[in-house]
Amino acid sequence: MKRSILIICLLFAFSVFSQNENKRLSQFNLEKKVAIQGYDPVAYFKQGKAVKGKKELQTVFEGVKYYFSSVENKDFFVKNPMAYEPQYGGWCAFAMGDSGEKVEIDPATFKIIDGKLYLFYNAYFNNTLKSWNKDQSNLKAKADSNWRKFIN
Repeated sequence: MKRSILIICLLFAFSVFSQNENKRLSQFNLEKKVAIQGYDPVAYFKQGKAVKGKKELQTVFEGVKYYFSSVENKDFFVKNPMAYEPQYGGWCAFAMGDSGEKVEIDPATFKIIDGKLYLFYNAYFNNTLKSWNKDQSNLKAKADSNWRKFIN
């Protein structure tokens, strides 16, 4: 009896985890199934710039694949992935706050706010980081709310 209850609990937990993983995969900005277009999420924090990761230095966190520029950065991520994952699934923070839309990003256009990574669209003379900076607190609150609609 105890064994069958344990098995049922494990199956339920696996089912919930699989649903969460599938939701992340369907909602995250993944080009060729890789987050941040293959850029190293830890480098934004440790080096203060966007650094392209290497395919041979990769890990998967809850279904999302990340590349790293060094073994050290990969190790930092593996120890605490939530500290390095980009906000809003790697979509443009400004667009998420302004219109609730998923818009592509330029990996080199970013901002660290309260220890979190925010990425922005920057092309065709439209750097959304500049617009974000003009009304960051309101846009961030709206973006947080809008992103919850995608992942819940």
